[in-house]
Amino acid sequence: MTGTTEKKVILSGIQPTNKLTLGNYLGAIKQWVRIQNDYDAYFMAVDQHAITARQDPAQLRKNTLFSVACYIAAGIDPERCVLFIQSQVHQHSQLAWTLNCFGYMGELSRMIQFKEKSAKSGSNIPVGLFTYPLLMAADILLYDTALVPVGDDQTQHVELTRDIAERMNGIYGPDTFVIPKAHIPKVAARVMDLLTPTSKMSKSAVNENGSIFISDSAADIERKFKRATTDSETVIAFDTENKPGVSNLLSIQSAITSESLEEVIARYEGKQYGHLKLETAQIVIKELIPIQQRAQELVDEKTELNRILKMGAERASEHAERTIKRIHERIGYVVI
Repeated sequence: MTGTTEKKVILSGIQPTNKLTLGNYLGAIKQWVRIQNDYDAYFMAVDQHAITARQDPAQLRKNTLFSVACYIAAGIDPERCVLFIQSQVHQHSQLAWTLNCFGYMGELSRMIQFKEKSAKSGSNIPVGLFTYPLLMAADILLYDTALVPVGDDQTQHVELTRDIAERMNGIYGPDTFVIPKAHIPKVAARVMDLLTPTSKMSKSAVNENGSIFISDSAADIERKFKRATTDSETVIAFDTENKPGVSNLLSIQSAITSESLEEVIARYEGKQYGHLKLETAQIVIKELIPIQQRAQELVDEKTELNRILKMGAERASEHAERTIKRIHERIGYVVI
């Protein structure tokens, strides 16, 4: 239609390893809900990335379905975006092999996450742990993605994707791939571990008491916040260097209520850390429990979730196949 502009493609996903945390929700899913109307959005559960570490098959399947159900329960509309599971779109693996032939070992060996994770693997380092940035690049390039919402720890992977796309564009033509950019939302929350507030909240934390999971009961959420690390002072102020624990609680409240940090802090004039912990817990419970309940309903009922996933996989595959055919023609495969 004359006068309309095509929306840019934005793509993001979360590994369904272990359970989704409050950090996944505030740092990613809540952001997706805000932006889904502004872009041609693709959101997925990246289960193929999950198997770089050994997974229990039944648990991975359960976590994957619950993760996607949480996306929907949080406000992702599968009618307005493409919502799918990575392994249900075979073109991800297909393009990843091609990119394996255009990525360099030196590039992959410099990936910070590979260095960190391989250090924990001893001598038995899975090849997938080394090459998974190329699968991530395939995820991005498959959909002509313009923007990739990422945290600071993932920008290196987007840069690698850009390098490979530009390399192949130089060989096969400037329109072979869309060159993506990292998109770091200004309002995204960086949620820290409750017990070790200098570290990011993680699904794989050694001590689960430092992480809030979407599947946690109200009682568990309250218990974990009551045990949250603060400091020996009594002043409630935002200071990530000297008061990381207190700052984390304030940030969590701000991210959920959409209040500024100044507004949150003002409510605690003359109050103690106990008030801050308990009230943060109550705000989190009010936010997460309805999402948890709706997600569980979707998983238990199955029919609607299966319909959504089938529709998402079909829509994703349709776009992905166009990309595969274009790339195969460019590199010289016989395309029928």
